[in-house]
Amino acid sequence: MRMRYLAPFVLSAFFLASCGGSDNSSEKKDTSTSSSSEAPVDNSMVNKGAAEAAASKGAGLIAQSDCLTCHKVDTKVVGPAYKEVAAKYEATDANIDMLVDKIISGGSGHWGEVPMQAHPNVSKDDAKEMVKYILALK
Repeated sequence: MRMRYLAPFVLSAFFLASCGGSDNSSEKKDTSTSSSSEAPVDNSMVNKGAAEAAASKGAGLIAQSDCLTCHKVDTKVVGPAYKEVAAKYEATDANIDMLVDKIISGGSGHWGEVPMQAHPNVSKDDAKEMVKYILALK
């Protein structure tokens, strides 16, 4: 009989404890008045979100492919880490085209003995987005 009256009380206490939360608005810091010695940067000519959109498209294409089987962002697996590739190659049109060709036709010799598998099903446009994402990881 006691359990019949105790159960609703315990469940109510549990519900109130889990939903109670606290209002930390008084603890929030005001960062709008920071004193920085750096000069402000004029980004008026930059299309907001364009770099992020390109990076997310390249990252998405890589995530949908088999690239992550042999490559990771920070660690060498079978092939080099993407950050190693970004450190080795500048984002010039010539390097981007060369890396696009390497993705599509495969190759070996640039990073050791293990050849990179060819990906003929990847379009040049998709490969270019992937390369731009990788080279932006500096």
